Amino acid sequence: MILKKIIIIIFVLSFSNGCAQNTALLGPIYTFGSTGSVFQTGLSYGSNKTIIKITGKSTKENIEEILQPNANDAMLRKLLKANINKTRKKLNLSK
Repeated sequence: MILKKIIIIIFVLSFSNGCAQNTALLGPIYTFGSTGSVFQTGLSYGSNKTIIKITGKSTKENIEEILQPNANDAMLRKLLKANINKTRKKLNLSK
């Protein structure tokens, strides 16, 4: 019960401050609250900070960048389809 009160207080304080640095702790706090593992919480927080330090972007920004369609994707798709059709003809496989 005390742990729930502490988590709620930290959650309310982080939103009442309006500071982005404090909200960075919400992920690890949620991890600790759901799993109860201090080690997993520390790993979550540490890995996020390491990713930000190395790339200069948050994990979300990195994933968005990876998922954006590339101009070369359409050309690659056409090339793959042509090669698949060519291979099917050689193997005498029907669609």
